[in-house]
Amino acid sequence: MRYLLITFIRKPNGQIDEQVAASKKVKPTDEQTCNIILDFSSKKILKSIVERKKVDMDFDKLVDYYKKIYPQLIEQLEKDSKFVK
Repeated sequence: MRYLLITFIRKPNGQIDEQVAASKKVKPTDEQTCNIILDFSSKKILKSIVERKKVDMDFDKLVDYYKKIYPQLIEQLEKDSKFVK
């Protein structure tokens, strides 16, 4: 896997849920629907929008934040990205 895809979904009661996925490719629908797209191979943020605003944060800080929440997933993405060019 190469990409971390995160989508925020607001429920009718105002609560925000988070859907997280890892992917080998970013599809056009991912570009439209995901809020955060991280490319672990090139160590870049492809998209970072929260509540319709661009989040100005560097790749490492964002990865550190999600590493606390999804440590195994981030570890696997970092490991897999070493083999992807």
